[in-house]
Amino acid sequence: MGLTSSEASFTFRLNGSTVTVRAPPAETLLRVLRERLGVRSVKPGCETGECGACTVLLDGAPVTSCTVLISQVEGRDVVTLEGLSGDPLMRYLQDAFVEEGAVQCGYCTPGFLVTAYAFARDSRPSGTRPSDDEIAEAISGNICRCGAYPRIVAAVRRALEVAT
Repeated sequence: MGLTSSEASFTFRLNGSTVTVRAPPAETLLRVLRERLGVRSVKPGCETGECGACTVLLDGAPVTSCTVLISQVEGRDVVTLEGLSGDPLMRYLQDAFVEEGAVQCGYCTPGFLVTAYAFARDSRPSGTRPSDDEIAEAISGNICRCGAYPRIVAAVRRALEVAT
């Protein structure tokens, strides 16, 4: 992973801090976060954007980091689970995941939490409580190989009840 002439410098905000990293422009954000910046909550899964294990927030929206090139994040804002650790809404979600038994093997949990966070953050101002079907739809881009979906939906519902 040494520097080569095909690498370039990219600067973006990661969890509130400006970072600059050298990488090939076609390297994925997933690989840069894990291998160059040491962010471990972002998990490699399918690496085709289907499983959601590598979900991060890009300018506030959940994206699979395996489908985003590092050249696409220049000047943008990337937030991982680590960057949400101080947010009360994330604390509610984490507590609810534990209380509802939504954490099985745990591999998919960071991606689910980031996705659920974005959904909960965006649904709270409306004043209405989303249905279980709406919650399931919101997390449908994430795969839990252990099959904890009912517990994950219950955890998101519980977190929304506590947070409002």
